[in-house]
Amino acid sequence: MSGASVAQTATVAAAKPIKLVVLGDSLSAGYGLPAAAAFPARLQKALQDKGIATEMVNAGVSGDTASGGLARLDWSLPKDTEAVIVELGANDALRGTDPKVTREALDQIVTKLKARNIAVLLCGMYAPPNYGTQYAAQFNAIYPELAKTYQVPLYPFFLEGVATIAKLNQADGLHPTAAGVDTVVKNILPTVEAFLSTVAGQRS
Repeated sequence: MSGASVAQTATVAAAKPIKLVVLGDSLSAGYGLPAAAAFPARLQKALQDKGIATEMVNAGVSGDTASGGLARLDWSLPKDTEAVIVELGANDALRGTDPKVTREALDQIVTKLKARNIAVLLCGMYAPPNYGTQYAAQFNAIYPELAKTYQVPLYPFFLEGVATIAKLNQADGLHPTAAGVDTVVKNILPTVEAFLSTVAGQRS
């Protein structure tokens, strides 16, 4: 690509916000928080501070499983969606859902998004220890294996730096406080920046 083409791509990217959907559960929906403190809103602000314009859609539904996300995928995404952050599976792990079921649902979500030429960033989740090491091993392997299979970027653990830290979680110990959300955003931001840079580059 010539220097002029690169400059043109950068101009287009700057002029037209990237349509980004966060498809998730209560962790991205903003359970127990005002809308402005939810993950998509805080991520959009962090990206804006970096000079990256996005049209952010919060498609998080509290209580949703990976299968639930698959069931509503088609109507959760606007037609002009360019990129999706998939944050699903926490409720599957909490309920002890068969990892095969979770894997199949996430597999179909990624497949459907790629078929629509929508870029995917997959956010991993870890199973709690109460279902045993075998279950955890099977569940935890879902995300890296899907990312490798479909060649999509992976953020290994959505709640990195927040899970099990009392002051960053609400009273239920599961959902981040506003400060917890900001920590999630801070940690995931470099991955999202790289992801959106690729999306912008594919516009040319």
